[in-house]
Amino acid sequence: MTNAYMRQASAMYQQTRAEGRVEGADPHQLIAMLLDGAIERIAQARVHLRRGDVPAKGAVVTKAVAIVGELRASLNHEAGGSVAQRLDSLYDYVNRRLLFAQLNNDEEALVECARLLEPVRDGWNGIRDAYLAGRAGSAA
Repeated sequence: MTNAYMRQASAMYQQTRAEGRVEGADPHQLIAMLLDGAIERIAQARVHLRRGDVPAKGAVVTKAVAIVGELRASLNHEAGGSVAQRLDSLYDYVNRRLLFAQLNNDEEALVECARLLEPVRDGWNGIRDAYLAGRAGSAA
């Protein structure tokens, strides 16, 4: 087997694995996956930036922007009230900083974006039990 074939097979496995996780995920898990994905893409962008791989950096920053856009679109402003509004503002800011990092090769902006998203992800993961209890209560 060639190295290119192995990379292609690995990529197909990863995509299939991710699709399976998405299909079986509840809404809470989907948001958690988006937060993880955004933070992971930012980390990848930092690596590509250090290596000077501008096209790869651009590709992962574009994916991070799209993911943060999905997070923003998923907000329920009616039910979320001021929390949803603050998250909306945060996601807007993160997207603007990601674009700044992209245009200016600014690693510090990437670090800032990850630092801003990590507490949101950690908090979201921390409310999992409350989410499940609420679902169980509404099903009863």
